[in-house]
Amino acid sequence: MSQAHSPRRALVTGGSGDLGGAIARALAAGGYHVIVHANAGLARADDVAAAIRDAGGSAQAVAFDVTDGAATRHALETLLADGPIHAVVNNAGVHEDSPMAGMSEDAWRRVIDVSLHGFFHVTQPLLLPMARARFGRIVSVSSVAAQLGNRGQANYAAAKSALHGATRSLAREMASRGITANVVAPGVIEGRMIGEDFPPERIREIVPAQRAGKPEEVAALVAFLCSDAAGYINGQVIGVNGGMA
Repeated sequence: MSQAHSPRRALVTGGSGDLGGAIARALAAGGYHVIVHANAGLARADDVAAAIRDAGGSAQAVAFDVTDGAATRHALETLLADGPIHAVVNNAGVHEDSPMAGMSEDAWRRVIDVSLHGFFHVTQPLLLPMARARFGRIVSVSSVAAQLGNRGQANYAAAKSALHGATRSLAREMASRGITANVVAPGVIEGRMIGEDFPPERIREIVPAQRAGKPEEVAALVAFLCSDAAGYINGQVIGVNGGMA
């Protein structure tokens, strides 16, 4: 990082989960002070932040509901009082899977609320401070489901696909200020999220690499996109999926 006396700060939403924790650790290894976000599970976010500090990095934990615009803005105003947040990784997301023919309106709205409205609530207040700093990195975590579709995930694919269009537009709006906006779209990644839906034989069938990815493999790309070296990569959707798409 170019500001050794005052490291750049990165916010990772959903930072207490398997993938979010790996992203937080990778950003910390790259020199960022990492703000690890959780919705309700502040203790887990605290654990991630503590592990980063134990490894010699810099981190803190916060909790707020990204679907609550007023609460999110208040939390971000508190954080921004200490200066700009230079990178944001929109990783928060939920699954409520079912075929659309049997999907409840609540399941439709809840998934879109977290992934899409949460993206707006978190990212929008950070843009002008980034612009004033003449540096910003916005990375949103999507899914191969948004590129290929997936049975039982019309709500999730819709929410994540919407991030692609928003990101391309945001890249055009902010590029002249030294700000990039990109999407990382993981495939089948190890951890609690894949559960029983992806036994090893199913993974071998659908993933050309014949294995699940590791959270660290996604986190490595996110950390690169948040670095100075990635300043000319903008408005892109990049898959990390073992050749699925």
